[in-house]
Amino acid sequence: MTALILDKFGVKAVIRWALALGAAAVAFGLLVLTKGANPFSVYSSMWTAITSSASFDGVFLKATPLILAALAVAVPAKAGLVNVGGEGQLVVGGVFAMGANLAVDGRMSGMAVLVVMCVAGAVGGALWAAIAALLRLAVGINEAVSTLLLNYLAINLMTFLIFDRWKDRNGSGQPASRPIPVVDRFPLLGNSKVHAGLLVAVVATGLVWWLLRSTRWGFQLRVVGGNPEAARRAGIRVGGTLLSAMLVGGALAGLGGVAQLAGAEFKLRQGFLLTYGYVGFLASWLARHKPINVAVAAVVLAAISITGDSLQLDSSLPAATVNVLMALVLLAVFGWTRVKAAAA
Repeated sequence: MTALILDKFGVKAVIRWALALGAAAVAFGLLVLTKGANPFSVYSSMWTAITSSASFDGVFLKATPLILAALAVAVPAKAGLVNVGGEGQLVVGGVFAMGANLAVDGRMSGMAVLVVMCVAGAVGGALWAAIAALLRLAVGINEAVSTLLLNYLAINLMTFLIFDRWKDRNGSGQPASRPIPVVDRFPLLGNSKVHAGLLVAVVATGLVWWLLRSTRWGFQLRVVGGNPEAARRAGIRVGGTLLSAMLVGGALAGLGGVAQLAGAEFKLRQGFLLTYGYVGFLASWLARHKPINVAVAAVVLAAISITGDSLQLDSSLPAATVNVLMALVLLAVFGWTRVKAAAA
């Protein structure tokens, strides 16, 4: 009886999550201990970095493209696809948005340009994701492999442009495009450094949640993801459904590229959105591809990631140490909770 009550109110699930996160925290503490750092001091400095007023804006600045990158993984996952190409789709979205800004230079301004950039970025991300989808449908190449390889091709494409045709001739000499004019950027929210791209991410999260939960298309995605053969026999066009899932995922990642370009960095440069796609991938798997949970996971991982500088300054640990913590959290939650849930 007690077990049934606990299951009904989700207490067991909460306990499993708490144990999983605790295990990840302990494992990370042991790791930093081997590097000569005090785990309690490390966690204290991380907490201070996250909760300080200066870092609050930074969390949501980083979370904005991460939410969209994570949704780009979650949508195809509902159809049984593994989209590892968020990184490339983010970059191509930024490239298309920058190209649109350069193309309309002087002929439009303000909100109109921003809308054009968002549309261009979404189209760019969708087209880049479509390459992997078509390879899967036409010749049977696994999308996890093709999307991963397309990441490097996207980065090389951007690198070529900023070293050559799009290089800012009036800049510092470093390979980068010219900055986007101030009037073409996302406006800031209130007195914060957070820009309106966050609202785009929030609206996208709500829209994806509704599409997956309440539309025929969302139902078809779930059926195809659960049993493609049964979906085919039920009259669902499996190929078209898979293609649409990748297109929507790519478009969301492309919007993430626009958000970072027009809201935070304002130009293309080497390292643009580096690792964002992979962190978004972790966020989606951590949240089991549920849109609302995915957005929350993206914010949590953004908060963890901005603590890298504090670890480097306060504990003499590499800034990349936070990536180990992210991986441990994913492994603990995804492994421990799944095993326990199956046992229950």
